[in-house]
Amino acid sequence: MEWYLDKSKPISPQICEQVCMRIALGEFVPGERLLSVRETAVAAGVNPNTVQHAYEKLAEAGIVYSQPGSGWYVSEDITQAKNTLKKLREEKTEAYFTAMNALGSSPEETKKYVEEWKI
Repeated sequence: MEWYLDKSKPISPQICEQVCMRIALGEFVPGERLLSVRETAVAAGVNPNTVQHAYEKLAEAGIVYSQPGSGWYVSEDITQAKNTLKKLREEKTEAYFTAMNALGSSPEETKKYVEEWKI
């Protein structure tokens, strides 16, 4: 799994967001075992305590659960992960349009940029 982390921002919330995204998009399925804290830390290039904190936050939200001695697993109900992804999409869209407005781009110009964007 590839991690996209912005080192200028808190890492733990970014790990939470990316795990939620992968669950909501079906990359991780209910009941699936996640990488261990240590494996995730190595893959992401971060401290294991950061990953542990992220997994615990995800567990508090009901997105994952821990089986002591076995690891972390995706919860059966992925509604919260989907809601988190929807919220992230809305926040990023709002940030984009706010930034474009600050750059003096009209709504029509901004719409043109979006339509021309190649994914």
